[in-house]
Amino acid sequence: MAPTKNKRQKREDYRAALREESVTELPRKKFYRQRAHANPFSDHHLIYPPSPDQMDWSSLYPDYVVEGDPMEQNEPSETAADQSLRPVKPKRLSKDVEVADIGCGFGGLTIALAPLMPDTLILGLEIRVSVTQFVEDRIKALRAQNPDTKLYRNAGVLRANTMKFLPNFFKKGQLSKIFICFPDPHFKARKHKQRIVSTTLNSEYAFVMKPGGIVYTITDVPDLHGWMVQHFDAHLSFERVSEEEQEADPCVEVMRTETEEGKKVERNNGQKFVALFRRLEDPSYDAVV
Repeated sequence: MAPTKNKRQKREDYRAALREESVTELPRKKFYRQRAHANPFSDHHLIYPPSPDQMDWSSLYPDYVVEGDPMEQNEPSETAADQSLRPVKPKRLSKDVEVADIGCGFGGLTIALAPLMPDTLILGLEIRVSVTQFVEDRIKALRAQNPDTKLYRNAGVLRANTMKFLPNFFKKGQLSKIFICFPDPHFKARKHKQRIVSTTLNSEYAFVMKPGGIVYTITDVPDLHGWMVQHFDAHLSFERVSEEEQEADPCVEVMRTETEEGKKVERNNGQKFVALFRRLEDPSYDAVV
C-alpha cells in the first residue's frame, strides 16, 4: 500500500500541478498556508537588484517586453568571447511599473486594479513566500482563462521586503500610486518601528513617487489610522487629499471592497478608515535660496 502523503507533500504536489501553462483553475488558499506576519528586520534571503536599471521585469510582464531592442545588439567587431564577457542586460519593457501594492497579501487589490487600469503595470509586493506564490499562480490562472485578451497581463507580483529594498526596484519619480492596505498595526510601542509608515519610509515613498502621485492608506485600526495620518501630514513632500476628491477616486472603492482584509472587516461589521496623500512638487533651488 502506498504511503499516505502528509499535508506538506499535498501542498507541494498541488502547487506543482498549477505550474502547467494550460491550467486555468484558480489556486485555493488552503494549499498556501503561512504565518499571518513576517518580521521585516529578519534576513529572508531575498533576491533584489543593485539598482532599478538592473531589474529584469520580463518574467512578470512578458507581453510588454520590447522585442529587438537596439541596446541589445552586438557590436560588429565583437567576438563570441567578447559577448560572453559582457554583463547580461535586463530585457526592456515598453513601459515602467507605475502602481505598487505594498503588502499585497493574497492579491485581491492587485487583481482588481488590473482591469480598472488596463494600460498601467501594477505590482504586488509581498514578503511571505507561500502567499507570493499564491498570487503568482492566481495571476497565471486568470491569464490562462482570458487567452484572447490583454486581461491581467499588466498585473505582477514580487517577493520583496519594501522596508529595506524599495529604492532597489523603483527609480526616482517612477510610481504614480502606492497602496498600503490593512498593514500590520504592531500594537506594542516597542514594535512601532516595524510599521510600514514612518518618517524614514515616507521619505522613500516620496523618492519613488512622481509629483501628483497618490499614496492610498486604509485600516480598521483607529490608532494606526491616526499614526499614518500624523506621519504623512508631518512630511513636507505630502499633503492630504480632500475627502471630496478621495470619495470620487474609483480606486478607493476597490481598495475598500476587494482586499481580503477589507472583506473580513465587512463581514464583522467593522469600520474602515481611509486617507490619501498627494506627492507634492519638490521646491526649486531658487525657491529654497
